[in-house]
Amino acid sequence: MMLLSFGFALLGTFIFMKILDKVKYKDVIFIPLVGLMFGNIVGSMTTFFAYKHDLIQSISAWLHGDFSMIMKGRYEMLYISIPIVIVAYLYADKFTVAGMGEEFAVNLGLNYKQVVNIGLVIVALVTSVVILTVGMIPFLGLIIPNIVTLYRGDHLKKSLAHTALLGAVFVLFCDVLGRIIIYPYEIAIGLIVGVIGSGIFLYLLMRRKAYDH
Repeated sequence: MMLLSFGFALLGTFIFMKILDKVKYKDVIFIPLVGLMFGNIVGSMTTFFAYKHDLIQSISAWLHGDFSMIMKGRYEMLYISIPIVIVAYLYADKFTVAGMGEEFAVNLGLNYKQVVNIGLVIVALVTSVVILTVGMIPFLGLIIPNIVTLYRGDHLKKSLAHTALLGAVFVLFCDVLGRIIIYPYEIAIGLIVGVIGSGIFLYLLMRRKAYDH
């Protein structure tokens, strides 16, 4: 199941990168917006096949981020992400240069396509492992790196540890909040992160717009 998810995640990421090559955007903030739209298209296709085969309830429960069922025997697959994160850290400097654009990276002697492809494989593998274990947690990978970038800059190697720590603290806060709001019942972590994350994302958009003016 993980290999199948990894394959589709990698394919989807490559398609997304091709879409970005074709779309002429004036601001990098449009990249996550294009990603959200592309994700909704994929989600609509998934819902169609799930509806056709009477799997709506199963796929909704499976994809929705929830920690209540995480117990021994169901989280060990997350350990696969540890060596992948180490590889990401080793390539962090190259990812930083690649993020400045293909022309700039090539002028510095970087094999741009190779570095981007390595990054896509890392993202696809880690994402598939997390979704299979926990489910989807919206906005987490969108808002946390941007918040860290505001006070640590764009140097990936210097911000990776801060991103991981802030992401963990944010998820822990949302998990605790979801457990106490309607105690003794529990609100799924995906819902809490989605509500708070969407508010933070809108704030970042408005902050950027005010800064540009």
